[in-house]
Amino acid sequence: MLQKRMETLPSWCGLSTEFVPSGRLTDLLLVEGLTDLQQKQHDFVQIETTKGVRNASRKISLEKLFLPLSKLSIPPRVSVTVGVSGIGKSTLVGLFVHAWGKGELGKDFVFVLPLTFRELNAHDRLSAERLIRLASPRLADRSLLSSVDSSQTLLILDGLDEFKTRLDFSNAAVCTDLCKEVQVENLITNIIRGNLLQEVSVWITSRPTAASQIPGGLVDRMTEIQGFGDADIKDYLDDMFIEDPNLSESVMQHLKGNRPLYIMCTVPAFCKICGSSVGYFLKSAKGSPEISAVPKTLTEIYSHFFKMALCSEGTGKQNEVLRIEQVEQNCKKTMSCLGRLAFYGLIKKKFVFYEQDIKAYGVDLSSLHIGLSNRLLMKEEAPLSTLYYFPHLTFQEFLAAAYYYTASKRALFDLFVESGMSWPKLGFLNHFRNAVQKSLQSEDGHLDVFVRFLAGLLSPQANKALSGWFLARDEHHSYRSHAVGLLQNFLGLEQAVSCRTVNLMRCFHEIQNTELAGVIEEAMKNENLSGMLTPVNCSALAYVLQTSEVCAEEANLSSCLTYPAFQSLLSQLLYCNNLRLDYNQFKDNAMDLLGSILSGKDCQIQKISLAENQIGNKGAKALARSLMVNRSLVALDLRSNSIGPKGAKAIADALKINQSLLSLNLENNTMKEDGAKSLAEALVNNHTLMTLQLQKNSIGPQGSKKIAEALKKNWSLKELLLSSNCVGDVGAVALGEGLKINHSLLTLDLQSNSISDAGATALTRALCSNQGLTRLSLRENSISPEGAREIGNALQANRCLGNLDLAANLLHDEGVQAIALALKANQTLASLHLQWNFIQSNAAKTLSQALQFNNSLEVLDLQENAIGDEGIVALALALRVNSTLTALYLQATLIGERGAVALGEALSVNKSLAVLDLRGNAIGLAGAKAMAGALKVNGTLRRLNLQENLLGMDGAICIATALTRSHSLTYINLQGNRIGESGAKVITDAICTNAPGCRVEM
Repeated sequence: MLQKRMETLPSWCGLSTEFVPSGRLTDLLLVEGLTDLQQKQHDFVQIETTKGVRNASRKISLEKLFLPLSKLSIPPRVSVTVGVSGIGKSTLVGLFVHAWGKGELGKDFVFVLPLTFRELNAHDRLSAERLIRLASPRLADRSLLSSVDSSQTLLILDGLDEFKTRLDFSNAAVCTDLCKEVQVENLITNIIRGNLLQEVSVWITSRPTAASQIPGGLVDRMTEIQGFGDADIKDYLDDMFIEDPNLSESVMQHLKGNRPLYIMCTVPAFCKICGSSVGYFLKSAKGSPEISAVPKTLTEIYSHFFKMALCSEGTGKQNEVLRIEQVEQNCKKTMSCLGRLAFYGLIKKKFVFYEQDIKAYGVDLSSLHIGLSNRLLMKEEAPLSTLYYFPHLTFQEFLAAAYYYTASKRALFDLFVESGMSWPKLGFLNHFRNAVQKSLQSEDGHLDVFVRFLAGLLSPQANKALSGWFLARDEHHSYRSHAVGLLQNFLGLEQAVSCRTVNLMRCFHEIQNTELAGVIEEAMKNENLSGMLTPVNCSALAYVLQTSEVCAEEANLSSCLTYPAFQSLLSQLLYCNNLRLDYNQFKDNAMDLLGSILSGKDCQIQKISLAENQIGNKGAKALARSLMVNRSLVALDLRSNSIGPKGAKAIADALKINQSLLSLNLENNTMKEDGAKSLAEALVNNHTLMTLQLQKNSIGPQGSKKIAEALKKNWSLKELLLSSNCVGDVGAVALGEGLKINHSLLTLDLQSNSISDAGATALTRALCSNQGLTRLSLRENSISPEGAREIGNALQANRCLGNLDLAANLLHDEGVQAIALALKANQTLASLHLQWNFIQSNAAKTLSQALQFNNSLEVLDLQENAIGDEGIVALALALRVNSTLTALYLQATLIGERGAVALGEALSVNKSLAVLDLRGNAIGLAGAKAMAGALKVNGTLRRLNLQENLLGMDGAICIATALTRSHSLTYINLQGNRIGESGAKVITDAICTNAPGCRVEM
């Protein structure tokens, strides 16, 4: 059987997989269909806009590509795999066919019939029977045809984008006769529809734009080939320059420093072209290239690549070197003819050529060196004809641009009209204007990269690289400034930003005029875009959003967008991963616009912040509608708007359906009790939301009770923030009951909620059995020593709480002593906040005793308590033996010289404390000397705050002198110590000179 399989695949089993590493092709992205971007835009624009990343939650392995997804589903009959030019579609097919031939993949298939659309182009009419024989001559026996038309047969049609005729599913005549010959395009449509070869599995590969010809309802499974990741790019370059690892590293560094080029390197074919070009340049420069001269635009990359090809100095592929003069003499005419073939093929969307095309355009391949010929135009022998095609789409576009650039200087008529009359067009600039106009009018952007190359050929670097080959030296000077003006005029005509206008901005980049983009990028860095967003600047902003490192992590468009500017940019914003739109005074109508892009298939927004706007119920409803279908958004911030109960209900209804949102912030709105009830109902059904922020929404006790009931049934929520909501004891008791059942919630914030001892008791008793909560904030409530005792009891039993915030309560010494006693037994609490609690020295002494036994507490906050020197001396004793505390906050705790001296002595032996805050005390000169002495020997303290401590000049000098020796400090604050401006400068300079790693605030 294996031998028979191999016999049917003579031309496929030997297919080289060298061009695209096969390891990346083992898993495909399982997608639900083509996005608008894929259907309407150039391949390069798709990659640049999405930054080479496609939102797809599922992957499918190559071995399962034709199997059911579940036990209840059936195998797909029609499968379509899409990918941009050069991503590896044909390699994937060859890989599969080869593995099937060896019995490794597709074991359910008895027959695999591979064909390319390039082969089908040689036929005008075919029957299904002849198609099968064309794919596998061994199946000439008619008795085998019935066996082929079964579910055990896979028909592969590779490269729909190279088919000479569009598929017309609306008007194609129905054909059910296997032996009847029909137009090839009609045959393909009938096979896809299932009128012919009904049982056969069909696998079609295509570029995305061409795949849109097939109605979605006829496709059972659509997959997409992944591009390179960072590791893949590095590995690929290492393989390219295997004999020179240093060159590989240099190429990688250059590409990483040029974000637009690096994004494009996710396409393997471009990675090869880009790596070859940059590597060739670096080698030619003999190891000392000017950084500014290294290729950094698309045109420069291809200029050096073609120069490399013309000089026959590839990366190890061509050993024979021809003299430049000989190459010029042999190649110039042929390259011009080849460019003409490329140009008219491009405007006709023709990518496969035949002998008659080669002759019609006067291309004499024999005049080219054999190695060069094979690099520029690939030749493939088909049964009935010889096919020619460019190795990559961009080769055709670059040669087309080079031809147009040269021809337009002498052409008298419109070059886009190949035959027939047209209005006269004189001079390069008129032809340049015409090319830009044609690209802007193109619906699918097929002229976008051509126009970029055309503009780029006016750049100094491209001119230098190609002088003597395609261009005359320095001729670009007379055209460049005028071309820039023309591009600016075109930008000013467009009100809404589109992929076409962004492409104009890329033309500026190619022509090396970056002033406009630079101004916008700088304004974004400084958050100073307000008032700048004219139509032209909106186009520049859209370009910057795609290309700048400033926007790589977050696109911050806060405080700068008007409604018209937002409307203009809308189509480009959906490709930003993290979008901040705070403080833009957006009203409900803006949310209608935003909802429209969040509902789109193309949407890649993962995080969006709309804080501090004027969004009401109507706007919330618009966003809610989009959340019902959106699958990309994971975080939505709507804090400080005007969303009431009705808006909250709409969002809650969306949460019952949405399964992607992880974080929702509704802080400081007007949801009230009814809004909380709606969200509680959603929490019962939603199993993905992890963070819910409802601070300052007046949800009251009853709203809290509803949320508490929902917690008993929800196991996904990890953070619940309810501060400033008038929860009261009633709500706290209900939440306590919820925590007895819910063990998945990790954070509960109940700050400023009028909770007294009764509520605190209920919550803390729940902690005795709760095994999940790690952070609890009861800050700014009314908990007294009685409640603190209950908290202490809970801490002795609890084994999971790590952070407890009890700041601004009424604990007093008695309450803190109860908690301190619990710390002797508790070994999980890591952070304890007790500021503003009327604590004095007795509580500090008890805490000191606890710290001598406790091995878990890392942060202790005692700010704004009247602890005094006596209490500080006790805490200092604990610091001598404690080895876990890393941060101690003692701001305004009445520390004098005695306490400071004790702390200094403790720091001399302590090996764990990294942060010490002593702001607002009165340690004076003696305290400063004690701290200075400690700094000379302490090796762990990183941050020390001595602000407002009466140090005076002498005290500050002591600290500065200590820092001239070895120390670990990275930050020190000496502000407010009566040092004076001149003294502060002297001390700051001294510290910066002797301790450059330490940041000083004076």
